Amino acid sequence: MSFSDIIYPFEWLVSWIMYLWHGALTTIGLPEASGWTWTLSIVGLVVVMRAALIPLFVKQIHASRKMQLIQPEMAKIQAKYKGKTDPDSRQKMTEETMALYKDSGTNPFASCLPIFAQMPFFFGLFRVLNSLDEIGSGARSGIGPITQQVAAQAESSSIFGAQLSAQFLGTDGGISVKIVTVTLIILMSLTTFTTQYQLMRKNMPAAALEGQFAQQQKIMLYLFPIIFAVSGTYFPIGVLIYWFTTNLWTMCQQFYVIRRMPAPGSAAEKAMQDRRRKSGKPIDTPEETRERAHDAEMAQELEAKGVISGQRQQPTSKKRAKKKGGTPPKSGTTSAVDEQKPPTNN
Repeated sequence: MSFSDIIYPFEWLVSWIMYLWHGALTTIGLPEASGWTWTLSIVGLVVVMRAALIPLFVKQIHASRKMQLIQPEMAKIQAKYKGKTDPDSRQKMTEETMALYKDSGTNPFASCLPIFAQMPFFFGLFRVLNSLDEIGSGARSGIGPITQQVAAQAESSSIFGAQLSAQFLGTDGGISVKIVTVTLIILMSLTTFTTQYQLMRKNMPAAALEGQFAQQQKIMLYLFPIIFAVSGTYFPIGVLIYWFTTNLWTMCQQFYVIRRMPAPGSAAEKAMQDRRRKSGKPIDTPEETRERAHDAEMAQELEAKGVISGQRQQPTSKKRAKKKGGTPPKSGTTSAVDEQKPPTNN
């Protein structure tokens, strides 16, 4: 089975989603042949895809929390082999690290799951846009509802003078294509960098910002925007629009999660508690209480497996710590400790 056979179902699905969005937009009055109508159809494709991936995003959050739970054990492994650069020590460190991942059921690349899930649709859109010229000229058959007439219309549509099927390294389109492409690549790289940066700086406990896991995150922080910037010159403008829109969705979605349901012990959690304390609101909402309960269940599961120690201290707010420790006795009353003290003679 060839790659074309594997990717064709995704091409067919992408074509139908774009076609239905295009039909809905023209129904409300947008010009049928306008490049902006087709651009909004691509945005609609992103909305449908990302909405379908929300359950996967929730799993990604839980996997990230589990990675944070095992950070103390990761630190122990790193301390054990600190300064040892011989091949045997490196191999043992890698084996113990992989065993920890396996025993805890975690994956250091869990944050990439939504990206991997989107890749077939990304390539499907790429192939659909690249095929518009051939379909419009009759050189090849249509894809789903993208007939020769529809393909010719989409092929000729443009935004700011640049056709949606044009590429930065292509021969057609001139300066308009270059400007639109470079602008989209810059926006795409900035949204990628901002998303990863706010995750590292706001939604990770201090302990999670050290060690091998943190180094991987830092590499991704700077590597992904560079990869996207270089590879973006090979993609049609329509694909770059999809890429930028899905990055924008990810950034806003993560901003909402960090602000409303931050990771325990992170700077975002402290900022949230400070905001609520100033406004007189309770520290924990019902949603956060459930999230903490889920974190506690994961911790108990890992403790039962012997992956992490049972002496791990959960982050607590001042309000909960005060309740846990008790309140000081009111004036005129004595505590149990005071009653046990012998009387003093004046």
